[in-house]
Amino acid sequence: MRFALGIEYDGSQYCGWQRQNNVVSVQETLEKALSKIANEPINVICAGRTDTGVSATNQVVHFDTHNVRKEVAWTLGVNTHLPKDIAVTWVKAVDETFHARFGATSRRYRYIIYNNPLRPAIFSTGLTFNHYPLDEKLMHKAAQFLVGEHDFTSFRTVHCQAPSAVRTIEHCQVSRQGNYLCIDVKGNAFLHHMIRNIAGSLMRVGRGQEEVEWIAEVLAAKNRCLAGVTAPANGLYFVDVTYPEKYQLPSSPLGPIFFN
Repeated sequence: MRFALGIEYDGSQYCGWQRQNNVVSVQETLEKALSKIANEPINVICAGRTDTGVSATNQVVHFDTHNVRKEVAWTLGVNTHLPKDIAVTWVKAVDETFHARFGATSRRYRYIIYNNPLRPAIFSTGLTFNHYPLDEKLMHKAAQFLVGEHDFTSFRTVHCQAPSAVRTIEHCQVSRQGNYLCIDVKGNAFLHHMIRNIAGSLMRVGRGQEEVEWIAEVLAAKNRCLAGVTAPANGLYFVDVTYPEKYQLPSSPLGPIFFN
């Protein structure tokens, strides 16, 4: 049987999603918990691999198993074997055509910034802190240059191994709730550090260091050296992934916490 799982995790204590030697990853931790319930080795495939320190509110994975278990075993049962910063949020049996990664039609991330002269204490590991005043309206205006199909070479790390830098962004919105800014980006796929590099560049615009049109110039230049610095990993969340309606997967609030 094949199952799809909804997963959320606080990535601050993990070296990213992907299983690696000699470090703790979200994937390895989840697979160990699933294997205990299945009583056989379980390998999972995720919708979008996240980097060190990056969190998720709606990660989707799939796995295959030969053993029959009640759905509650894959949720409550697995959660008893997981640390408190990783949790299964839903499970659904799917047919063999479902693939968490290759079947996804879009992915969505949110980058959360605490914008205040003084640092926060509560939720401090789940956001990035910027003490300079940021104009979210200018940031939103600049972000619209990124919408559509573009070559995002200027916004990917030099170590990115993707054969093409062309991606399609459906929306890139910047909003504020009190001291919290949210950069909300949805697209078909993303390059290594792409969201964090976009966030770092938009913060330059919000701070008044660059004009709104600067984002368009950086995008057209296809030169990583011209964009802003890479924003910290804490504050970045994988919040949603879209699949064809025929799978009828459960939906959950995007988060994190107070963002609708």
